[in-house]
Amino acid sequence: MKLSFNSFHFDFLKKTYIMGILNVTPDSFFDGGKYSNTEKAIAQGLKLIEQGADILDIGGESTRPGALPVKVEEELKRVIPVIEEILKRARIPISIDTYKAKVAEEAINAGASIINDISGLKFDPEMPRVAAKYKTPVVIMHIKGTPQDMQKNPYYNALIPEIIEYLRASIITAKEAGIEEDKIILDPGIGFGKLPEHNLQIIKNLKEFALLGKPILIGVSRKSFIGKILNDASPEERLEGTAAAVAVSIINGANIVRVHDVDYISKIVKVVDAIKFSKI
Repeated sequence: MKLSFNSFHFDFLKKTYIMGILNVTPDSFFDGGKYSNTEKAIAQGLKLIEQGADILDIGGESTRPGALPVKVEEELKRVIPVIEEILKRARIPISIDTYKAKVAEEAINAGASIINDISGLKFDPEMPRVAAKYKTPVVIMHIKGTPQDMQKNPYYNALIPEIIEYLRASIITAKEAGIEEDKIILDPGIGFGKLPEHNLQIIKNLKEFALLGKPILIGVSRKSFIGKILNDASPEERLEGTAAAVAVSIINGANIVRVHDVDYISKIVKVVDAIKFSKI
């Protein structure tokens, strides 16, 4: 399984790729406010690249549980200068973390080369058209509800089959819009309309998503289910738990891991990859 775009080439049969998180927001659950200043965001983005990020995921709207939507103009004001400046100084695929087609299109024009859509192409009907127009790889994520209500008692009759069906429907939407099959990445949406036990079951059964035939991205970094396991640990106290969840996810089939702590997690990934891809 491979992914090629804009002279970038990913071979998922040889390594796991690291997506570094850069939230240019005042209210993200872990690093909200740390990088809402443009200069600080640029410096952090360059630091994540230096630490080993293969992709830089830049977002201008928090999608934590209960987060309120941000206007398009404000989201663009936050992310576009950061994208443009980072690409003046480094060559790396930049992913725009948005569910708004207008933001995605402007980000692509500024140099971004991947769309990361938490809604799986469902919140904005124009998103599939934008991805198809620019031949942009797209991360299709599963979410139950919206960030405003997704954690209000989420319920599933059959967790994994329901997520797979949601993702399958989004793949059909993507293909009908003209998005190329080999430019689709899937994300089961850890923490997006899931109870802690749902998240654990997704990671445990990640191999089941292989039947969809697409690369799998997983985002477990410092999330609340880890805090619950670790006696209500705060986001700042969830690094080791994140590392454990990342390691298990890779062994169970994750191809891309989305993390805040690139320097620390890159060492975990290197060791796990040595085991996973060992020929002996």
